[in-house]
Amino acid sequence: MDVREAIERRRAYRSLSPVKITPELLADLALAASLAPSCFNKQPWRFVAVYDREILSRLHGALARGNEWARDASMLIAVCSRKDLDCVLGQREYFLFDTGMAVAFLQLRATELDLVAHPFAGFKPKAVAEILNIPEDMTVIALVAVGKRSPELSPRLSEHQVRDEKVRPERLAPEKFFFHNRYPDGV
Repeated sequence: MDVREAIERRRAYRSLSPVKITPELLADLALAASLAPSCFNKQPWRFVAVYDREILSRLHGALARGNEWARDASMLIAVCSRKDLDCVLGQREYFLFDTGMAVAFLQLRATELDLVAHPFAGFKPKAVAEILNIPEDMTVIALVAVGKRSPELSPRLSEHQVRDEKVRPERLAPEKFFFHNRYPDGV
């Protein structure tokens, strides 16, 4: 699979089947994330991969309503960082941007491995930080649910989520976000 195919195949599926979490898989996903670019190569991302059933069960209590589907993930990865781990140039803080790129690299590698790596924001950050012993000064940015795409729709999905599972949600047309030479007036 080439990069273009991985980009096109990547989807935020919510109907997940179990996948075996092995040391090799963990190392593979970590390597992919580590190769992401960052400001002055500061690599501000920090990931906590959770696959222990007891800890996963505790994390399930921190999920927001509507994200019950993530209970079927074989692994949840907490993505965190903090401002001082990356460049701050004037008012531009790069840590969120750079960490997002590392997550994207992890997602593309997971897609290549025929897995789903679905980042989501519907959780209680303080509870996640407490459960995982993440320092208070770190920002818990997202959780990433990792599993295999299930051929069966999860009964935990809302009507809207079922629709999105069946058909890729519409993407913005490039002319709505990719501008040439200057930002257009009134947009």
